[in-house]
Amino acid sequence: MAQTPASQGKLVQMLSVGSATMLVVSTVIGSGIYKKVAPMSDALQSPILVLLCWLLAGIMSLFGALSNAEVAGMLADSGGEYVYYKRIYGRFMAFIYGWSVFAVIKSAAIASIGYVFAQSFHSIFPLPGLPAHIENIELFGLFKPFENAGVKLFTILTIVVLTFLNTKGLRGGSFLSNTIARLTLAGLALIVLSGLLLGGGSIQNITTNSASYVPRHWYDFDLIKAIFAAMLSAFWAYEGWNLIGFIGGEIKNPKHNLPVAIFSGLAIVIIVYLIVNFAFLYVMPVDQLIDVYKTQNDIAAIIVVRSYAANIGTLALSFLILFTTMGCTNSSIIMPARIYYAMGKDRMFFPGSANVHPKYNTPNHALWIQGLWSCLLVLSGSFDQLTDMLIFAAFFFYGSTALGVFILRVKEPGLPRPYRVWGYPVIPALFIMFCLSLIIITFFTRPREAGLGLALILSGVPFYLYWTYRNKKRGS
Repeated sequence: MAQTPASQGKLVQMLSVGSATMLVVSTVIGSGIYKKVAPMSDALQSPILVLLCWLLAGIMSLFGALSNAEVAGMLADSGGEYVYYKRIYGRFMAFIYGWSVFAVIKSAAIASIGYVFAQSFHSIFPLPGLPAHIENIELFGLFKPFENAGVKLFTILTIVVLTFLNTKGLRGGSFLSNTIARLTLAGLALIVLSGLLLGGGSIQNITTNSASYVPRHWYDFDLIKAIFAAMLSAFWAYEGWNLIGFIGGEIKNPKHNLPVAIFSGLAIVIIVYLIVNFAFLYVMPVDQLIDVYKTQNDIAAIIVVRSYAANIGTLALSFLILFTTMGCTNSSIIMPARIYYAMGKDRMFFPGSANVHPKYNTPNHALWIQGLWSCLLVLSGSFDQLTDMLIFAAFFFYGSTALGVFILRVKEPGLPRPYRVWGYPVIPALFIMFCLSLIIITFFTRPREAGLGLALILSGVPFYLYWTYRNKKRGS
């Protein structure tokens, strides 16, 4: 392992359990709550099924969080699953996970959330675009890098600015995310109250299916595919609950506080999501939400609020979405860089990634490497393409972490466990089976996104071989 120069700083424990919990909330509540009800409505054609999918996705995410929390409590350190996988599966699996976080999972999350932030800004202050013949340029039959050029350029600017902020210290970035999270929860409560009291909605909107809805038995494969396609959208809205584990070494008393923060933060999010999406579906019929999905830059929450609050309400919500997505983008930038820092210490990542700023105690080089790749991903596709791609990849590793609960109970039964997963072995086993089902069905429902996600994961293999060879040559 590389030696740490004396001139370097170090990562220090500074976050309380309350701050860590709010970081979970701020990392999870981002663009999905405002946007994903529309693609879910299009996939399912039924408000009841949409709400059911939000609940199922929340329960499965909670099962994953409960499983993750046992491992996190035992092995808490900066680097999250990268550290866990080295202990459970060995260096290769740990590297492939870390590479996947960099290549697709968290970098695509940063790009996606930042993209919605820019869309929200665009709805208030229209951004210029390029001529149609330039925006329609397609690369390899897969990408239109110049499509929505103004929105994409503003997204890139956002990522650069927030990355710079986070190179200046964890405390400042954490304070920004936690403050925005509290404002977001207050704003969402206002949306729910105003929608239910002033939105002119009806419970009939909740119970009335789309005009094109086709009744199916629960075991019908087309219905199962539709449910999993919708849950991909919902899982994007829940994505990020494990990010707090990446900074486990910077949380006070991490073996106790890390599991508490993961569970408490996600429980808050599930309740908020169900209430907010009920309000959306109560105000607006499902067919109108399906129409929202078919437009490129519309955000479902804005269309719902505009239907009863006109320009003032729309403007207020647009600013709320701006704050929310900025906070979520910021939180998503803060934590994954700690994985690249941990990989850099093992000399299994790009040069300089193990550097810690001597004044600000941040992995500043790793942050900029992450920021550059996230900016390139912004050019690669639309919001929904990016999120489906990263969810496919993420759930392979979520399932692997849950499997680690079983492996560690067998291999290291005497290891202290500050938290033991509730419902063992049923809860982690159900979560593992669900992850496997989601991966398989995604190949049928989203083959392009699944294929790209798999390709980016496997692209790490030659890097692993190169860095392993280089380390052996150096005798490290």
